[in-house]
Amino acid sequence: MSDITQQAQQPVARDFRQIVARLKSPWTVVIAAPLLVFIFDQANTAPVIEFAARAFVGTLPFIFVAVMMIAWLKAAGAEAYVARAFEGRENRMIVLAALLGGLAPFCSCEVIPFIAGLLAVGAPLSAVMAFWLSSPLVDPPTLVITASALGWPFAVGKAASAVALGLLGGFAIKAALAAGLFSDPLRQRSQGGCGCARSPFEGKPEWAFWRTDSRRSVFRSEFASNALFLLQWLALAYVLEALLVTYVPASLIAAAVGGNGVGSIATAAVVGMPAYLNGYVAPPLLAGLMDQGMSAGAAMAFMVAGAVSSIPAMAAVWSLVKRGVFASYLALGLLGAIGSGIIFQLIT
Repeated sequence: MSDITQQAQQPVARDFRQIVARLKSPWTVVIAAPLLVFIFDQANTAPVIEFAARAFVGTLPFIFVAVMMIAWLKAAGAEAYVARAFEGRENRMIVLAALLGGLAPFCSCEVIPFIAGLLAVGAPLSAVMAFWLSSPLVDPPTLVITASALGWPFAVGKAASAVALGLLGGFAIKAALAAGLFSDPLRQRSQGGCGCARSPFEGKPEWAFWRTDSRRSVFRSEFASNALFLLQWLALAYVLEALLVTYVPASLIAAAVGGNGVGSIATAAVVGMPAYLNGYVAPPLLAGLMDQGMSAGAAMAFMVAGAVSSIPAMAAVWSLVKRGVFASYLALGLLGAIGSGIIFQLIT
């Protein structure tokens, strides 16, 4: 093939990739789903659109609060504050890591170098595991979105589950290390502090971020990017919830994960791990499932298990530790999800 032909094909291939990328956007489903309902079931078109639109508009104030919170944390440099949890006595580190995991303003691509930096400077694996288990479960935006879809009792229960799961994992790993297990837990590239990871302890938070031009710029960019991110995923979530409520029989949901028994909670946790849903999509969908007969405990177990098995969370663990530690991470997540579901079912 001649160079001229190859050069002519390059713009075509680039345009095709751009089109494919746009089609993968959540907006594609948001637009296509009602169109398909109109084509195949015209009578339900208006109810589906009305349900999704009403839920979406009702969530807008929560989206605004969530976006403001995450933009403020990023602009202030809150990750430096979170890193302070990994200093001092080991028990203190585990507790603080579990408590502060939900405050960490990290996206999936940022948590890996943050944790790599902690391990490089000698943070104990027990405290890191506490952080790993608690941080995927709750952050300011998901807490607010969960409250808007499922109510504050569920949101608070999820936050409490995050802390409890972090404590369980942290102290379990500490006990395992004391018993001689995981004596060499890290992958080779994570050992010894090669210097390629920026120390997470550098800098300090500046909560009054508006006093600095660069931090104001970070706030604006984070506000815009997170607003777009949340809007598109929540629009998708509410469209899917409308389809779920309209077309999935309530009897089917109730038979699988209804009732108050441990079996339904365990089933929800086991199903929730491989069926990971975006943390912003899960609450509206679970609201639909609960309307169809899913128990509160099963919903909590499903959400906790799905968060632990998220691709970003698992990638962070897999990239830095060996298989035994990774398997322990998943086992602790599953047990914690079932326990969270049982406890939440008992108190609600």
